Amino acid sequence: MSSQIIIPARFASTRLLRKLLLAETGKPLIQHTYESARQARRPAGICVATDHEAIYKAVQAFGGRVEMTDPNAASGTDRVAEVASRMTDADIIVNVQGDEPDIAGHSIDLAIELLDAHPEAVMSTLATPIRSRRQLEDSACVKVVFDSLGKALFFSRSPIPRAREWDDALLAADPPHFYQHVGLYAYRREFLMKLAGMPPSSLEKVEKLEQLRVLQAGYSILVGVVDEPTFGIDTSDDYRAFVEKCRRN
Repeated sequence: MSSQIIIPARFASTRLLRKLLLAETGKPLIQHTYESARQARRPAGICVATDHEAIYKAVQAFGGRVEMTDPNAASGTDRVAEVASRMTDADIIVNVQGDEPDIAGHSIDLAIELLDAHPEAVMSTLATPIRSRRQLEDSACVKVVFDSLGKALFFSRSPIPRAREWDDALLAADPPHFYQHVGLYAYRREFLMKLAGMPPSSLEKVEKLEQLRVLQAGYSILVGVVDEPTFGIDTSDDYRAFVEKCRRN
């Protein structure tokens, strides 16, 4: 099946201004994400979907493919869907967040392979074990629980499952009890077009998690497990840590 990566790249960011253009490493952040995503072997191509000329020019400068999208798009999914609507030969669209510079190519491939292996599924995503209580309790860390077939049961900013009686040994269990949701999505293209037209659901509005719209509408999301966590760049501290890591490497 033919697949394409689309990276939604919004210029405005509330917690870290112009973050996708920060370039203390010698490259803008969006370039790091683009180059990491390019390591995936399954997709036929990759494109940045942006709402701002500055990002458009930055991507062109490093030789990436980029398209302008509606600056009034309500979400990254809408931005991805706008570009995907023009990719009529693609069966699967992968949404890679622009502020995920450490995303692994094999993680992208896994999300695609899940849809290849399950023709009835319309969407897939990833999760990685949580081994820190601080991370488990952090509302910025989205958690996911899934059934024995790998279908998501729920996503939440709260710890799920919530232990009735806490024991630190819960964090070391194998198989793990707690999983962080990795914000990468693969969609069948026709479902993505439908999703972009669906109104926000009540659960989505409460948790501010768009994937709950899919579950509440009765669709399944397949969850693949990867060993390495990836963290988005949301704050200046996140970016400083990323820069230091790049310098060490």
